[in-house]
Amino acid sequence: MSELINAKVQNGIAWIEINRPKALNALNFQVLSEFANCLDNLKKDKSVRAVIIKGAGDKAFVAGADIGEMKDMSPKEAKEFSKKGQEVFMEIENFPVPTIALINGYALGGGCELAISCDMRIASDNARLGTPEITLGVIPGFGGTKRLTRVVGDAFAKELMFTGRMMKADEALERGLVNRVVSGEELESEGEKLASEIADKSGVVMSILKEVSTKQSELTAEQGMLIESSAFSVCFSTEDQTEGMNAFLSKRKPEFKHQ
Repeated sequence: MSELINAKVQNGIAWIEINRPKALNALNFQVLSEFANCLDNLKKDKSVRAVIIKGAGDKAFVAGADIGEMKDMSPKEAKEFSKKGQEVFMEIENFPVPTIALINGYALGGGCELAISCDMRIASDNARLGTPEITLGVIPGFGGTKRLTRVVGDAFAKELMFTGRMMKADEALERGLVNRVVSGEELESEGEKLASEIADKSGVVMSILKEVSTKQSELTAEQGMLIESSAFSVCFSTEDQTEGMNAFLSKRKPEFKHQ
């Protein structure tokens, strides 16, 4: 059993908790490796229809990568560490069901990069987000230079990365970095509410939608429309499409098979 990653599945929702509260859930190579194993296992569980990612304790989602582990790395070791983080976060971005980050406290550096690899982000009102790598003499290495621009736009992403400053939850909401802000006491219930709403939908169609919507930012408009049309047509080969439309016409709630 993993010591650094806690995982459970309840009512179609997978909860993943990074469990290094004394280190503010900082990411080291072992955490990333155990995270990857956890994702592999959850991917095999067909009951999972949404994933929630959180950090243990009340001080941090993930305060960043583990500086103690990084400080004496050779360039070769640093590249391997960067590639490991990129691989794990790419797995999250491309996970077959929607993912939600619950941000309580610090989400800095690698923590911010982890959050933006998720589909949605809910922050507590005490959240602090940023990419302070430049203040440590390095740059984001887990996909931040790519994803942050996509989430908040080129100019603001560069401002954050070039200055290394932290932002409060209300600014993150204004800039579109998070979907909503709630109190710390409401964070888990709000995440569960959103995940439950997603899990209630057709699992097979949600996976199609997740794949198509994730690809769109990397495609031209023409390519995006072609992929959308093809995926739209595939939905009509599923039992859930038949059930969903029959239920609508019958004015009842659909009973999706999720398969």
